[in-house]
Amino acid sequence: MKRLARSFFITCFLSCFLCTIGKTQVPQLAVGLFDSEEVLNIQLSGKIRELVKDRSDDMQYHDITLSYKASDSSLVTIPIQVKTRGHFRRTQGNCSYPPLMLNFSKDYTPQNSIFHNQHKIKLVTPCKNEKYVLQEYLVYKLSNLVSPKSFRARLVKVTYNDTDKGKISEPLYGILLEDEHQMAKRNNSILIEGKMVRPERTISEDYLKMAVFEYMIGNTDWSVQYYQNVKLIAIDSSTMPSTVPYDFDHAGIVDAPYAKPAEALQLGSIRVRRYRGYCMNNLSSLDGIFSHFNQLKEDIYNVYTKNTLLDQGYVKATVKFLDEFYKTINNPKLANTDFDYPCRKDGTGNVVIQGLDKK
Repeated sequence: MKRLARSFFITCFLSCFLCTIGKTQVPQLAVGLFDSEEVLNIQLSGKIRELVKDRSDDMQYHDITLSYKASDSSLVTIPIQVKTRGHFRRTQGNCSYPPLMLNFSKDYTPQNSIFHNQHKIKLVTPCKNEKYVLQEYLVYKLSNLVSPKSFRARLVKVTYNDTDKGKISEPLYGILLEDEHQMAKRNNSILIEGKMVRPERTISEDYLKMAVFEYMIGNTDWSVQYYQNVKLIAIDSSTMPSTVPYDFDHAGIVDAPYAKPAEALQLGSIRVRRYRGYCMNNLSSLDGIFSHFNQLKEDIYNVYTKNTLLDQGYVKATVKFLDEFYKTINNPKLANTDFDYPCRKDGTGNVVIQGLDKK
């Protein structure tokens, strides 16, 4: 009886001991930069005026301090380097705030920071009005619904603290975009760069999803051949690549006042859709793609109807814009007219968008 009691005691002791060890060995996972839907408030401090005015083709990095409040309300400050980037939005006179590239050093970024393991992050800034930044951000959320082969984004409110001039701006919306190499790695792929690839030589399903997605949002400012607002990723350099879209400020669904279609497309407005996929003799290849978008319909509408930050007039107009898309893909006659357009010899389906020169 004593032997049995001793055995029972030892068993209980070992169980509790192992349980305690198990609890102490399980690390608490830190929330990553793109793991939250909460708007992140950040401040950029330094010689902001010098940074913003540096819009030449030979833009330089500037020393800036990024700060934000952690989940425990403690202030996190990270010394980074920042430079202007982009083409249209960087050009003086087009936009008030140029888009920025934030360069983090692993030596100065705390391991418990949400910016840990980040290297270079694009910051999309307001061009004419910050509401268009919010509206572009939601297009990234749509792209995440359509495919995991898409860029993750984080909506932020940015305060610019010009320490040289002693001026602090009002908080403005911005978008932090996932690094392209991290996006590729997340999809078990590598980035493909520097070689001309025809759309027909990409993975068909991924390309058609992207092309229909661009049609849905009313975006014509893209091309595969010139890597215009499209990244290519592949399992390795010898396999067929997938297409990943980004940069949606010229999309009709964003409706930015400065956005205009390329003259060569002969479109009067960015709100007029034009399918820019390649010509297919048999449109039945799109049946599965249309089905995919139909399955996502409720989630796509919810991106707008469930968002409390949007103006209700914009929500109403966007719902109508999406209604037109779904009416088209679910009407064989309308779908044939719009998606057969690249095959028309009298159309502009052969136009390839090259983007802006880096002169």
